[in-house]
Order: sequence, then structure tokens, then C-alpha cells
Amino acid sequence: MTADPQPSTHRSAGALVVIRRVANIANLSTVAGWAMARARGTRLVPGPHGLLIGYGYPRVFPLSRNSAITIGDVVLVRADQAATAAKRPRLLDHEARHAAQWACLIGPFGFVPLYGLASLWSLLRTGHPAWANVFEVMANLDDGGYVPGARARGRIGPRR
Repeated sequence: MTADPQPSTHRSAGALVVIRRVANIANLSTVAGWAMARARGTRLVPGPHGLLIGYGYPRVFPLSRNSAITIGDVVLVRADQAATAAKRPRLLDHEARHAAQWACLIGPFGFVPLYGLASLWSLLRTGHPAWANVFEVMANLDDGGYVPGARARGRIGPRR
């Protein structure tokens, strides 16, 4: 009997999720996400990719149109988007990529200021805080629900 020379993708992905979860607990971002959910009475349930999902969370920022926000391994889904999010598994794929970004960038100490700068850069370049935001692009704009039609109408790219 010979051993399989390549590890199972499933096992490798599982190991990466464990590493991400440990990093996000250590950098306190998952703790912050849990505290935000708790403060608003939002119950967290296990979701795909090792995420904790809180459905029915109100907008975090008054001007935000995001259907979800990720803090560490916690994804808070807006109240009016809960049913849609359940039918949009790609949204949670997108949010899992943000969870990995939190882990790689030392949680709130690195990710928050860098994400803010990337959003400002994107807003200045395109008029939208996500379209040229490197973190949103790396998490896949389409998976995040950023409307491709708006980009096709010429609203992405440098302003003239």
C-alpha cells in the first residue's frame, strides 16, 4: 500500500481555516466581531469556511450599502439582506477571503487602516470605495455583489 503523495485539498483547506481562526483570535479581530454582534443582540451561527455568521445585523456605517461586514472570522449580515445571503453562498466566499486578510494583516492594527486607505484611494479613482480597493478586488468583486453593470457603464477607472 502506497501513501498518497499529495495531501487532500480538503485537509489542506481545513488546516488553513484553523490557522486563520487562531490568528484572528490572537489578533483580537474575531473577539471584536463577536463583541459587536453581542452588543446588538445578534446571534452567531456556524457558517461555511469556519466563519461565524450573524444574520439581522443593522448597517454598521450610515452610508454603507454593504450587505455584510467581516471582522476577523465573524460575518455580520444586514437585516434586509439575511434571506438573500442565505441564497448567495459566493458572498460568504468573498467574506472568507476578508477573514484571511484580517489574519494576514495583524487584525485591527493593520487591516483597518490599510483597508481605509484602500477605500479612500478607490473612492478618489472611481467614485466608489470598493471598485479599485485592493482588498475588495482580491476578495473578488463579483462574489461580493459589487454590480458589474455599473462597471460596464464606465463608472470604474480613473476620473477624467
